[in-house]
Amino acid sequence: MNTNDYVKYLTQTFVQYMDQPKEERKKLRAERKGLKEPFMLRWFGILPYLILFSFKRRNVKR
Repeated sequence: MNTNDYVKYLTQTFVQYMDQPKEERKKLRAERKGLKEPFMLRWFGILPYLILFSFKRRNVKR
């Protein structure tokens, strides 16, 4: 893929994005944000959740 093809692709993508109504762009952005995994799970796996759960469980028993 040479530079001209890449610039053409970027331009088409940008124009297509800007042609959408603002409300539709906001709706799509909110949907993508809702599908994203939480930060701790994405970066550290399930281990932080297990530790947090065990601390909460210990505090409930007291």
